[in-house]
Amino acid sequence: MNTSEFIKRLDQIMGFHDISASVFADTIGVQRSGISHLLAGRNKPSLEFVLKVVAAFPDVDLYWLLYGEGVFSKKAKTAPPAETPIAKVVKSEVLEDPPSQAKTIDKIIIFYSDGSFKAYSEI
Repeated sequence: MNTSEFIKRLDQIMGFHDISASVFADTIGVQRSGISHLLAGRNKPSLEFVLKVVAAFPDVDLYWLLYGEGVFSKKAKTAPPAETPIAKVVKSEVLEDPPSQAKTIDKIIIFYSDGSFKAYSEI
C-alpha cells in the first residue's frame, strides 16, 4: 500500500462527506493527533485504522481504500444518468394519447440501486 496515495484517498473521503480532519477522527473513533500525523505522512495507517474507516463509512469500498482500485463509494453522488433510448420510448408512450384499444397492466417491477427488486402484479 502506497501511504501517500492512501492519504489522498482519505482526503477524498473527507471531501466527499464534507467533513474536517477533526470530525473525521471523531467519527472513526481515533485521536485527532493521530489523523494529523497520518495526513502529514509521519505515521502509517494500521489495520485497525483502516477497519475503523470502513466501519464508520460503510459506503467506502475497502479495496479502493487500500489500493485505489475499484469504486470509491458505493453511494457516490453522481449526475443523473443520461436518458437511455428505452427511457425515451417509455416516456413517449406515457405522454402520447392512449391508443384506441384499452390495455391493462399485468406487472410492475421496481429495481432498487442495491440490485434488489420488487414485482407487483394484479391478482
